[in-house]
Amino acid sequence: MVSNDVESLQVGDACPALLLTAKARLIAPLVIWRRGDDDFLVLTEPELGEAVRALLVRMRLRARCAIEAEQHESVLLFGAGGDDGFATDFPGAREAVDSGLAPTLSDDDLEARRVAAGVPRWGREIDDRVLPAEAGLEETHISFSKGCYPGQEPVARLHYRGHPNRGLRVLRLPAVPEYDAELVLDGKVVGRVTSAVRQDDGSAVVLGYVRTEVPDDAPLALASRTG
Repeated sequence: MVSNDVESLQVGDACPALLLTAKARLIAPLVIWRRGDDDFLVLTEPELGEAVRALLVRMRLRARCAIEAEQHESVLLFGAGGDDGFATDFPGAREAVDSGLAPTLSDDDLEARRVAAGVPRWGREIDDRVLPAEAGLEETHISFSKGCYPGQEPVARLHYRGHPNRGLRVLRLPAVPEYDAELVLDGKVVGRVTSAVRQDDGSAVVLGYVRTEVPDDAPLALASRTG
């Protein structure tokens, strides 16, 4: 059902993965932790837990397994050693589940780090409009050697025979834009804003999707709004 090779995990290891539609649109981002030989914890965002559970139960068919909901808390550990939690797609951080540690970064500080590092987030950069390759998730969340899963064919076709029309980029703009604000180059819409963090000088560091043919140093502008 998932996009990564979880059967190859050793007990105690984890990997990121995706649940996809047949057309490779995102249903949920996951982290799958092998707690035992036959015990896998599927971690996802709080608002997606019930949808993930219901989908796995519906697609279980005659597989001899039990699927139950659990509540957990996790923290990101920056600068942690190799045995502290498991690797994430957040550069320089590891994730620890039910560690009992209290956060030492504010939500705003963590968001600033995330945006500057270009890490996609559910409900912002990733949702049911986005393909994995557009969000840069192919290298971390997808195995191209495992067996079939929903969405595998369009994912493989895009990977081997084409390229995404747009990609996620870190940008700097003179002001903080709204979510989904359009990005313009030479009067043509070439992308949209997904996240933004205000800087001390009033400018913004922004995450957004931009068409792949647009040069990295192109001077993008926000589309003008009426009303």
